[in-house]
Amino acid sequence: MNNAAHNLPAVAIVGRPNVGKSAIFNRLIGRKIAIVHDQPGITRDRISGICKRGSRPFVLWDTGGIFGAGEKELTAQVRSAAEEALHESDLLLFVVDAKDGLSPIDEELARVLRKSQKPVVLVVNKIDDDRHLPHAAEFDSLGFKSSVAISAEHDRGISDLLDAIDRHLPSLSKIEHPGSSIEDLLAVAILGRPNVGKSSLVNSIVRSKRAIVSELAGTTRDAIDILYERNGRGFVFIDTAGIRRRGKQSTSAEIFSVMRAERSIRRADLCILIVDLTAGVTAQDKRIAGLIQKAQKPAIVILNKWDLVKPGRNQKEAIAKLVEAARDRIFFLDYAPVLITSSLTGEHVSKLFSLIEKIQRAAGQRVGTGVLNRLLRQAFEANPPPTIRARRLKLFYAAQSKGEEDQPLQPAEFVLFVNDPRLLNQTYTRYLEAFIRRAHPFTGLPIILTLRPRAQSATPASRPGRK
Repeated sequence: MNNAAHNLPAVAIVGRPNVGKSAIFNRLIGRKIAIVHDQPGITRDRISGICKRGSRPFVLWDTGGIFGAGEKELTAQVRSAAEEALHESDLLLFVVDAKDGLSPIDEELARVLRKSQKPVVLVVNKIDDDRHLPHAAEFDSLGFKSSVAISAEHDRGISDLLDAIDRHLPSLSKIEHPGSSIEDLLAVAILGRPNVGKSSLVNSIVRSKRAIVSELAGTTRDAIDILYERNGRGFVFIDTAGIRRRGKQSTSAEIFSVMRAERSIRRADLCILIVDLTAGVTAQDKRIAGLIQKAQKPAIVILNKWDLVKPGRNQKEAIAKLVEAARDRIFFLDYAPVLITSSLTGEHVSKLFSLIEKIQRAAGQRVGTGVLNRLLRQAFEANPPPTIRARRLKLFYAAQSKGEEDQPLQPAEFVLFVNDPRLLNQTYTRYLEAFIRRAHPFTGLPIILTLRPRAQSATPASRPGRK
């Protein structure tokens, strides 16, 4: 197991499809990460999160149904991913459905879990009220000493489940994978159209087939949180469902997946947009880039599948042309560095972390108030603001915002005190942002100008904190 929470015990939720594993996962994590749907086989990948509701935190895995329904091409991969979760976990939550009763698949899975030699808590789900409690006794024949009756849908028995988990968690000294803490994890959303290589890139990064890779477009229905550690730094890679145009979402599950991907952008510290080099930048790629820009998120653009277009000669020239073409098409995301990779062969993938480090350094950069004001005065003198309704924008002073302390990576924000914020139009905003960026690139970070009105009598001499 190679992740940033190795010093935490790992708990895997396992069971046949449609017994309520994702609903239990969401209850324990405390937010809706896994997609809950009555169609079997919705969760096809391992989704991880950190549960802090018990006496001590633990990593929780929601696995796809081991004996999963769905496309035959995926069944072996689903089972492999779930079995890997079993191997890496310290405790197994075996979920069964009280309403359906004991099934042959439950009995077969029970034999698999006993062979794993891992502690198991039997979770009898869908006990919605006391009248259903007798149904739980049917599962005693499976032979597990620890069992809990719950209803994930109605939040019934969850505290009992947490108590059972606490009793079976190993002590820290017995956890096989000591590592860094869960603090300061950098959340990185992997975004793109279906089948551009998002899951392949994640697998290449973490060197584990944790996300399921398939030629079927739309394999990843959930946004999958994958914990990873590199050189002492913790990451959460959010492998999102491929975002399709609204008209091409054929099922309600796909609609939920797109909504989840859009939410992943909002909760990410950094967004990585993956573009398929063989197709070039499409209108849908531009739409996703627009979502990133609208959310004002730090970003990287990856042009993937280099192995399919790589020329025999003049590779540097070819790369330069491809990067320039991508920048022309996604001009509004011009702050995002562009990296060409092959997630299949792993070529250039390691350079991604160098770019992330560069963006992190840029996020820590501060422009002194005096330096900033001199720079902006130069911008105003070189190209005065336009006159709007017989009035012109006047700048009194400016300062860089400190930002939020709990955000590990955030845009470069500057507060401008002016006579009237309504006198700044979009064209002049872009001009000022570009002027600042020429002096201070802020690689990978959007520049945000926040305008505040100030009394006309204010003078530049009154600027605080001159440097």
